[in-house]
Amino acid sequence: MKIIHFEILGEIASIETIARSGGIRELKRLRKAYGAGSWRKRKGVARVRLADGTIVNGEVHWYEAHGRGKKEYKLKRIWRD
Repeated sequence: MKIIHFEILGEIASIETIARSGGIRELKRLRKAYGAGSWRKRKGVARVRLADGTIVNGEVHWYEAHGRGKKEYKLKRIWRD
């Protein structure tokens, strides 16, 4: 797996839930690392700055739970303007 370092610029738009508690493969690890909660895997679109300074639009995925906040952002797709 290739790790892409990036920074989210501004708000994340078009947010959707793509999995809930039992449908999340990483649920056991998330609960061990961050605690129990109603975990969701979510996705949205945002402007991101890549490690080389390039600014692009990207599809961002993350996990979140009530009281735990957003955790473990991943950049899944990018497209240039």
